Amino acid sequence: MAKAKTKLEPAKWQITATTIHCDLVDDFVTIMVNRDWSARCAWYGRHKQKALEGKKQKFDKDMKLKIEKCAGPECAYVTDYRDKLIKEESGSE
Repeated sequence: MAKAKTKLEPAKWQITATTIHCDLVDDFVTIMVNRDWSARCAWYGRHKQKALEGKKQKFDKDMKLKIEKCAGPECAYVTDYRDKLIKEESGSE
């Protein structure tokens, strides 16, 4: 999970999300940003995190390739969306 920006005031909403097409995994992913500005990708949590934790889950070749390409919690898509929301919330956009 991308770290929260603690210097910022909490957002005026609880959570927000968007779905985008991620070129890294060639799939649609949902990015969620919480009130405390922590952000996460649902695809990462559903697939790569399970693979990293060593769960006894089998993945086909295609999925293994996608998992390798996934950038994880500090993915530019996740951080860019969070930063866009921060700019909108602070009124600097």
